[in-house]
Amino acid sequence: MQGGESNTDGNGGKADGAPGTALYIASLADELARLAKSHDLDALAYILDMARLEADQVAKHPPDWTGEEPQAVD
Repeated sequence: MQGGESNTDGNGGKADGAPGTALYIASLADELARLAKSHDLDALAYILDMARLEADQVAKHPPDWTGEEPQAVD
């Protein structure tokens, strides 16, 4: 973490690792996409929707942060 950054969910609670953080980001992206749509910022709304979808995927299938290479299955 740098400077004033903290590992919270934005509501004062600790984020629950990658899945919890991803869900929080998805929620923010959804709000921002709605705001962009309401002001006819279609390209920005689209990008924010894509960010929301990606964050939802990460929340459902968190990345493996072990740093190990995946093993081939025979």
